[in-house]
Amino acid sequence: MKKQTTKLCCLILLGLAPLAHAEANWPTKPIKLIVSHAPGSSPDVLARYLSARLADQLPQPLVIENRPGGQNIIGSQAAARATPDGYTLFYGTTGALVSNVYTIDKLPYDPKTDFTPVRFIGYSPFMVAAYPGFEPTTLKQAIDLSMRHTDKVSVATEASKTFSGILASALKETGKAQWSNVPYSKSSEAIQDTIAGRTQLVVLPTAVVLTQVQEKRLKALAVNTKSRLSNQPDVPTIAETFPGFDFSAWHMLVAPAGTPTPILTRLNEAISQVLAAPEVKHYLESLGIATDPALSSLAANRDFLKKEHETWAGLVQRLGIQPE
Repeated sequence: MKKQTTKLCCLILLGLAPLAHAEANWPTKPIKLIVSHAPGSSPDVLARYLSARLADQLPQPLVIENRPGGQNIIGSQAAARATPDGYTLFYGTTGALVSNVYTIDKLPYDPKTDFTPVRFIGYSPFMVAAYPGFEPTTLKQAIDLSMRHTDKVSVATEASKTFSGILASALKETGKAQWSNVPYSKSSEAIQDTIAGRTQLVVLPTAVVLTQVQEKRLKALAVNTKSRLSNQPDVPTIAETFPGFDFSAWHMLVAPAGTPTPILTRLNEAISQVLAAPEVKHYLESLGIATDPALSSLAANRDFLKKEHETWAGLVQRLGIQPE
């Protein structure tokens, strides 16, 4: 019996040896990084920028594969079904990793169990902007106008169940605004309609509308960050109008569940090195992306995702949002 047990243990160890060797030598081939947004979008731009800089930390390149569509579902599902060997990663956003659970019925993947976090990248700010001829110059004035004249204020957003749409709804509920949310399938169309005055406000990622603000084609009223953006110091936060308003979007690199911990650890350390570089910090700040040193470890990232799910569960219940 003892001999049989010893033989079984040896066989198990022999079977694990190739796996341990593969982990120790990872990566030996290019790594696929799935992005569930279209080329040129804010997540895509950041994913490509960071991937290029990871080339100095890893012996193999990260190759971007854009899988847009279906409110992140197409890309998320592809990443969730990938082999957990460290050669497929996912550039996740709030929508893909949290909010879809609470806004989409019968979601074909489960971000709580299908992914494991690698490294928090940063908070992605959203901006409330208005067309230049809009009389109010502050968020409070815009809300007050909507309460006096319910037909004079409409807000352009991305689809109603996206972060953009839900942020506009949360802001409407918090400020008791009487505006109407107008969903668009393309952010470019939402911007153009607001520039033309067909909609009075637009709520989109700061990186998407910043050029229009800088060129005076839109005027910024507020951002959803905890503190003012360094590249837009004159634009107040929503929380300055509504203390306690904390509703942030973010980016995070994740891997399919089951990816070996040594690979996750190495990736985490490599990304941390990239994010610590002064030129990278400067670039992220220019886009309004705020990193968070407290969210550097694998454990801290897991805790962060757990808290985000709790926040979103309460938010959609408060707003009366039903999964569709």
